[in-house]
This record gives sequence, C-alpha cells and structure tokens, in this order.
Amino acid sequence: MPRFAPRWWLAPLLALTLNATWAQPSTEAGPPMRVEQVGPHSHYVQGLTQLGSTRNQNFISNAGFVITPAGVVVVDALGSPRLAERLTQAIRQLTDRPITHVIVTHYHADHIYGLQHFKQLGAQIVAHRASREYIQSDTARLRLEASRTDLAPWIDDQTRIVPADLWLDGATSLKVGGVVFELTPVGPSHTPEDLTVYVPSEKVLFAGDLFFHGRLPFVGQANSRQWVLSLDRLLAFDAKAVVPGHGAVSTDPKKDIGTTRDYLKHLRQSMGDAVENFVPFDEAYDKTDWSAFAAMPMFGPANRMNAYNTYLLLEQEALGKK
Repeated sequence: MPRFAPRWWLAPLLALTLNATWAQPSTEAGPPMRVEQVGPHSHYVQGLTQLGSTRNQNFISNAGFVITPAGVVVVDALGSPRLAERLTQAIRQLTDRPITHVIVTHYHADHIYGLQHFKQLGAQIVAHRASREYIQSDTARLRLEASRTDLAPWIDDQTRIVPADLWLDGATSLKVGGVVFELTPVGPSHTPEDLTVYVPSEKVLFAGDLFFHGRLPFVGQANSRQWVLSLDRLLAFDAKAVVPGHGAVSTDPKKDIGTTRDYLKHLRQSMGDAVENFVPFDEAYDKTDWSAFAAMPMFGPANRMNAYNTYLLLEQEALGKK
C-alpha cells in the first residue's frame, strides 16, 4: 500500500471493490457508461463492440483514469466531446480532485475527439511527437469533416483536433501526486505514435490499440511486423491488469494478448504466401482458412480490409527486399 494511501484511498475502495462496476445515470439517448475498477486507484470505461454512430455517441473505445493525491490522470479521451463530459461526470462520482493530465495512446478519432473538453478543464495533454504528422494531414481533416455529418450532433462544427501540450520523443516517466506513470513509445505499430502507459504501483498497463480484447483489431495502414514485436513488449510489463483500447480488461495478458498476436501472424503468413507466389488478393483471401477467427466480433466489418491492407504491406516489403 502506498504511504499516502490512508489519507485518500478509502472512499473509492469503499465505493468499489476490485472489478466492481456501476452504471452512470443518463438522461439522454445513448449507451450507459460503466466504470470498472482494475487497480487500487485505477479505473476504466469500456466502449461498445460496434462501429461509431449517432446512436452510441461514437462510444466504441476505452478510456482509463488513475486517481492520485494531486489529481486524476486520464488515459485517452473517447470519441466525442459529450463522451468526455460523461467520463468527467463518472470521475466526479469518485473524487473531486482536478483532472491534471490526459495521456493519448494514439491519435485515432475514437480516442481523441473528447480532448477539447479536458483541455477546457485545464488538463495537460501528453502524446508522442509522431502524431503531429497525422494531426496536420488531409486524412485527419477529412475524417473530422465526415464525422461532423456521420456522427452529428455529437461531432459538429465546434469539434476540433487538439494537439498535445507535451510532445514526447522517447520513453519517459510522469509523476503526479507521487504516482509514477511510465510512458513507453512502441510504434510504429498500430499507428506511428503508439504509446503505452504503465503504473507500477497499481500493476496496471494501459495498452491502447496495440491490444484488442475479445474482438478483431482494425489493422488499417499498420506496421504489422512491428506490431507483433510490440505485443511481446507488452508481456514484459509486470501487469496484473491490462486495459486494451477496445474490449474488456485482461487479467490473463499472456493468453489474451496472444490472440491479437496470433491473428496478426496469421494475416502476415497467409497474405505473405500469396504475395510470394503471385496469387491475386481475391483468390488468396477466399482460399485462406479464417475459421480460428471467424466467430470473433468485428470479423465481418474488419477482416477482409485487414487482409487487403496486409497484402499491400507485404507487397511493399517484398519490393524493399529486391
């Protein structure tokens, strides 16, 4: 137990036992936001295993927070300003300490459209410097413009992409109220700016979208070779609980992270064989055995796109070897 614990830990622990959950009351249409305790002072909310929509306020990703004597450190900001407000309301059920920092694991829309709410509260935003290129890109601008239509009214003309106040170039430690947060860049993997957040005193690891628990990941333009290696790095942390970017917390990281790793390896093996043997993508996809993953949530929306992007990546890798 930390030395400062007797002064501030009783309230949250009396309210929540480890792994207990409660639903935040809501007077508006939208999914409930449930807070789950994953460490003595660490919590997270779990997004839905769906695509973002007006019905779910773009609540499809996870966010975490750690209560320290000096304030609250939030990990990721959720997919709309309204969701960030609701997360703040949930935090206020446990503590009135200020939200001092928001650590961004990566700058995908479902994790960062809530940042402006926390910025208005005075929180310092921390992210890896590699995300600056994306923030300034046409891809980010066009995604936001489309979201203002597709996700209205939760994303509107007032929604903006908020840059970090503190850009990280490498691994660093952040200390808030005596609690140490180890921030480790592990990209380019899912994104160029992937950042993990480990809290040694809690034995809790926030893994961002390196780890999708209980569902298929969206691979996109990811560097899947590096991603596989990064998953091995996750297992090196002495974590009793690993909070993924999507899906439920894992208390068996070796098994659960292994599922994401096995899927990425299967993509690379099957599509790599096709590229090496000059098999067209459609033919390769139809001949590949997907049975080990076909029952997982998001297989329909994600798998073919994941396979195609991996096929293109491995074509590039093959050309680079020549």
